[in-house]
Amino acid sequence: MTQAMASAINPDRCFIIAELSANHGHSLETALATVRAAKACGADAIKIQTYTADTITLDCGNEYFQINQGTIWDGTTLYKLYQEAYTPWEWHAAIQAEAQKEGLVFFSTPFDVTAVDFLEDLDVPLYKIASFEITDIPLIEYAASKGKPMIISTGIATLADIDAAMQACRRMGNHDITLLKCTSSYPAPVEEANLLTMPNMRQTFGVKVGLSDHTMGQAVAMAAAALGAQVIEKHFILDRELGGPDASFSMTPAEFTQMVEGIRQVEAALGEVNYSLSAKATLNRQFSRSLFVCQEMKAGEEFTPLNLRSIRPAHGLPPVHLPSLLGRRANQDIPAGTPLDWSLVS
Repeated sequence: MTQAMASAINPDRCFIIAELSANHGHSLETALATVRAAKACGADAIKIQTYTADTITLDCGNEYFQINQGTIWDGTTLYKLYQEAYTPWEWHAAIQAEAQKEGLVFFSTPFDVTAVDFLEDLDVPLYKIASFEITDIPLIEYAASKGKPMIISTGIATLADIDAAMQACRRMGNHDITLLKCTSSYPAPVEEANLLTMPNMRQTFGVKVGLSDHTMGQAVAMAAAALGAQVIEKHFILDRELGGPDASFSMTPAEFTQMVEGIRQVEAALGEVNYSLSAKATLNRQFSRSLFVCQEMKAGEEFTPLNLRSIRPAHGLPPVHLPSLLGRRANQDIPAGTPLDWSLVS
């Protein structure tokens, strides 16, 4: 693992991934422009997917390969969908070069062992396992065996599936794992995000955690950042008018920029556990409450709730002393508006 990658996924700064996926409109120039836009929007990484229709499924139209599960892709076959959505392998090097030029981490999701081999030739710094491949233990083992950080989405996984994937990585001696909470619905309803699962995965499996987000908008991603997400992945498109299988649930540059800015603000707001006061807060303590003489008093006059009150600012005795002062007497004349001091009390 490179030093850059070692410092990218850490507890203190969320690693934000722009997922290119099918959002290139079958144009390499569009793909390269998307890389540049991702950088301008504040992404840390650009991710693609490495498969062909033939490496991921069969060209078959029988009932098993029809998409009719209530998705945005219903009415086609798996093969036709992936034919439309895949990123040509001959583009990978050019996209990688553009990403490196822009200072982005470039990596991919392999969908079979030939894709892992291909990506190894490109020397990618880490691997992402997609939600629907979490049950492909031989693929996970093979990718993990390369000794690079593993990011694994859990969108269709049971607890047992996640545990099996963890064990697969660890059998290969790979312990650099990040689990992503994911809802495999496109787009995903906000109420199905169940973000509290994310910190529980960290506790249960002892790994880094994050979010692969298919909801619309930025609220869920920002909430994940507040819960300690170390990785956030969002589909990214130059313009939804480009169309394509993923366009409807992908973020535009303006939306992605707002999300990144929001996440960075959340991180800044989280800060650290700190009960000390800043210089400004210390100065502002003068506007807290204290005991003031609120009516003119003569020497020997008794302190009452009418002439001695807890008010702002903080130049008098602390309000905690009010009960013990009521009934005692002034030892001298005291003008109204005087902060009470022990020297004024007999």
